[in-house]
Amino acid sequence: MAPAARKFRRIACIALILLFCALAAVFAHASDAPNLLLNPDLTRGAANRPEHWRSEAWVSSPEAFAGGWTRGSEGRHGEVEVANLKPNDARLIQSLVLNPGWYHVTADIRTEQVGTAGTGATVSIVEDSIMSADVNSNSDWTSVGFYLHVGDLGANVDVALRLGGYGSLNTGRAFFRNPSVARVSTPPAGATPVYDLTTIREQSAPKPLGSPWSLVLTFASLAAVAAWGWCTFLRTTREVACEAAQRASHNRRADRKKRRR
Repeated sequence: MAPAARKFRRIACIALILLFCALAAVFAHASDAPNLLLNPDLTRGAANRPEHWRSEAWVSSPEAFAGGWTRGSEGRHGEVEVANLKPNDARLIQSLVLNPGWYHVTADIRTEQVGTAGTGATVSIVEDSIMSADVNSNSDWTSVGFYLHVGDLGANVDVALRLGGYGSLNTGRAFFRNPSVARVSTPPAGATPVYDLTTIREQSAPKPLGSPWSLVLTFASLAAVAAWGWCTFLRTTREVACEAAQRASHNRRADRKKRRR
């Protein structure tokens, strides 16, 4: 092969490799789903609280719960603290409206002296134990999360950076950074934990007592009682009217007799 042809082939191969790398970078960037949380880097806020986040606690007194916020700066995300001074279930919450589909909910968590008997620090949805793996004891920054499926009607949810849980109170200090709720096409194979919000809400909804037949019989009984009451009312009304008419007739006859005398 002539030197000119070999040189052209090398240039063509290099150009194709560079083009492939550029396209891969473009598609990788395009596949990054946006974070649906507001102020996820925790850089905006006032009065020791990041904007768009609110605090809640089972016991909200200053003796039982304290919160903290370290404002983020350029190139450095902020972080929030949830401190349970007494056994408690406390959290920072942001409300979201989610469209149908799959979501990946994540956060980085660090803990100090968090007990191991109750639920530790988690990122969660405030209902029916939808949460990440919990972090307890004294831990360095740990990334945790879960996958959530939202049904065809969409859903309103409360995303929580939480220490403790319902009926599983805990003490200690938990720090959170980089919270994220991002839409995904589907969870990776073998990913855990995975939750279906529609199924969980259906299972937790109150169930009607009795069978459909018992409901039919109940309504029929109520209708019969109502009909009996109405008939009794009408009969009583007629009897009262008849008695009143008889008394009036008797009074008229008595009046006529008096006038004849």
